[in-house]
Amino acid sequence: MATSKILLIKPVENLGGEGDQVTVKAGYARNFLFPRKIAIPVTKANKKQIEALIKSRELREARELENAQAVAKVLEGMSIAFAVKTGEGGKLFGSVTAADIVAKIAENGVDLPKKALHLPAPVKELGRHTATVKLHNSVKVDFSFEVVSENPIEEKKEEA
Repeated sequence: MATSKILLIKPVENLGGEGDQVTVKAGYARNFLFPRKIAIPVTKANKKQIEALIKSRELREARELENAQAVAKVLEGMSIAFAVKTGEGGKLFGSVTAADIVAKIAENGVDLPKKALHLPAPVKELGRHTATVKLHNSVKVDFSFEVVSENPIEEKKEEA
């Protein structure tokens, strides 16, 4: 199959960032990347453009890293509690999911994409739990939260 060497102008997931020279199938470049102005063909004439793209990429990545570190400091100092309805013996009705946690964090002023928060499984028990928040390739934060009962816990009544 025919391939083309292209220069990425914008980052493309699973392909590369701006300023990267990659080899892709000719049809992918011609039908997808070029019409959307995501990439251009590699020629001798666009060497200066390559250097400019690499410089802008470095600046963008440094800015993203600074923002991620700032958000990490805010998350480390934040404590969140979820009040949930419980039944006999403290059994939860439903569960606390990653979407619930992201929404609660957003209420406290930090906007996170849902993909950034990794919760191994929905929380179905009362107590303190931990989720991992990946803000950047090199910035990960363990975020802890608490699930408490909204109503008083009634112990299970044993029949005599």
